[in-house]
Amino acid sequence: MQALRFIMLLSLVVWIGGLIFFAFVVAPTVFSVLPTHDLAGKVVNRSLGALHWMGLISGAVYLITSLIYARLSSGFAHPFAARNVLIVLMLALTMISLFGITPKMNALRADMGIIDNVPQSDARRVEFNDLHHWSTRLEIGVFIMGLVTLFLTGKALSS
Repeated sequence: MQALRFIMLLSLVVWIGGLIFFAFVVAPTVFSVLPTHDLAGKVVNRSLGALHWMGLISGAVYLITSLIYARLSSGFAHPFAARNVLIVLMLALTMISLFGITPKMNALRADMGIIDNVPQSDARRVEFNDLHHWSTRLEIGVFIMGLVTLFLTGKALSS
């Protein structure tokens, strides 16, 4: 049982910690250190892809261990416990970002070439910026749900 609790918490720490590190260290650093926004955007895009895969794997591990833990601790698994529902929502938002938004942004970036040379009023740049805003909103949603999941998990494991 202790191993299951450890894996549940570790999977959340990896996902949430990755989000925090990306948002507060990676993105600001590359945009302040690299010479162009285009180059910084490429680094951030690659990092975000890795972060999404870490999230998908962490979420799947959490969900599996949470269901096993519930079954072993109470004799009845609650697949619709709030923490599990939140993880499923986090996984869905991450998949939307990874498989829906990111490919569109990559296609627009490839079409525009060096994004710094494209006027803000260009339709491709406007669409790219809109997708970027949606991507950011999804990540914020995943982060907030992750914090709530961490709270609920701590509460469930302490009782």
